Amino acid sequence: MSNQSVQTVSTSNDKFKVALAVVAVIAGVVGFFYLTGQNKPALVAGGALLAGLVFAVLLLSTSATGRDFLNFAKESVRETKKVVWPTRREATQITGIVFAFVVVTAIFLWGTDKVLEFLLYDVILGWKN
Repeated sequence: MSNQSVQTVSTSNDKFKVALAVVAVIAGVVGFFYLTGQNKPALVAGGALLAGLVFAVLLLSTSATGRDFLNFAKESVRETKKVVWPTRREATQITGIVFAFVVVTAIFLWGTDKVLEFLLYDVILGWKN
């Protein structure tokens, strides 16, 4: 067995920045709801929320963990742009097939239930409904 050293990826300074970013997001959300409850203009409440989010993103961009997360988010957006979405006609056809399958399955289950009900109550137990 070899003793390999484990390297820490993030420092305590990075962890502090991430925690501070989370606090900034929470403060923005709380400020939004507080200002909304005080009958302040929606622009002021939205500004508080936006300020908290922007401050959090700025803090995250200065930490290694935050940069990794922001890169992951950018790559996710890039990947969703590569998705080939179905046309309206294809989506309608697929939806129709799903509905037809659901109806056929419902009829099959209803029929199976009625056959089992007949066999159990009328044939085996002799109860008549």
